[in-house]
Amino acid sequence: MTGASKPDRRVYRDIVRRLDGRSIVLVGIMGAGKTAIGRRLADRLHLPFTDADQEIETAANMTIPEIFESHGETYFRDGERRVIARLLGERAQVLSTGGGAFMNDETRKRIKQDAVSIWLHAELEILMERVRRKSNRPLLKSADPDQVMRDLLATRNPVYAEADLAVESFDGPHDAVVDQVVIALDQHLDTAIGASAMGSAR
Repeated sequence: MTGASKPDRRVYRDIVRRLDGRSIVLVGIMGAGKTAIGRRLADRLHLPFTDADQEIETAANMTIPEIFESHGETYFRDGERRVIARLLGERAQVLSTGGGAFMNDETRKRIKQDAVSIWLHAELEILMERVRRKSNRPLLKSADPDQVMRDLLATRNPVYAEADLAVESFDGPHDAVVDQVVIALDQHLDTAIGASAMGSAR
């Protein structure tokens, strides 16, 4: 856990104001806690919460494992890209994305344009403990899921690092992680606005 600070309640309205209509997009590997953290963050900010994976399942009228089994990963990724683009064009929200979504160049550009991205990251042991609780992880259908996760992290972490900010999804109460997300987001928006003001003054 990184620090025990808690944000002042007044900061929530200021964050939404400074977002100026942009969404908050949570990215990261499966098990990072994007949905659980996203729901709580949206509640604090009084913004709608959307789970991109649920939206994909609704659009396809199939579960994600069924999509993988029937049509393959390429088909799923194309649908994922289109759904996220649609969601980002609808309204300001907190959006939780699937683990592979941010790997798509077009999706990253769209998120950079229309949102503030937050990379939730966690230690391998914590991730594996979390993902073992669910059976709907198509990419982990392997004899050695730990190695699959290590390989995914090696490939994806450098790309996740392109997000606007990063927060550790440590092993503890979800609300404590949300506290750190709010603090990091507040600081990021202050820095971004300050940099923009300096650029305008030149």
